[in-house]
Amino acid sequence: MRLAALGLGMAIALLAAPAHAQSVKLLGEFRSWSAYSATESTGPVCFALSKPVSTDPIPDGFTAGWLYLTNRPSEGVANELNVVAGYTFAPETPAVAIIDGQGFELFTDKDAAWLRDASQNDALAAALRAGSTVVIEGTSDKGIKITQTFSLSGATAASRAIADGCAG
Repeated sequence: MRLAALGLGMAIALLAAPAHAQSVKLLGEFRSWSAYSATESTGPVCFALSKPVSTDPIPDGFTAGWLYLTNRPSEGVANELNVVAGYTFAPETPAVAIIDGQGFELFTDKDAAWLRDASQNDALAAALRAGSTVVIEGTSDKGIKITQTFSLSGATAASRAIADGCAG
């Protein structure tokens, strides 16, 4: 999972760094979601992302929250969920992603969270495509329960775009 964080961090850095902007390609804007492709040293990476429509309560020091769905075919990774919460999670405290009543446990590290059981990646991605919202419930390092809600409007099209964008 640390490699996933590194790969995601590199993709974010590519988006943010003007000198490398040509390395990242926008695959499309799909309502609440955007899809991108990039190339890392290990091969292509494609990711869809969305920001929360609400964060409640807004924690002290809150920056920006993001939800990512990532494909890295050269590493055999498809439909990997990653949350960048915009606040620091309580150490060794899980979070949960809830999609239309179906819960998926996440493990946390600093301000990020990933699906605890990677074998559920495809089930979670299918739930994202079928659902209307995903709620991420986590606990901040101050012990406050934070709820972030993300719209899934456009998630299906963004998911297709990253599948096609990294297909070869």
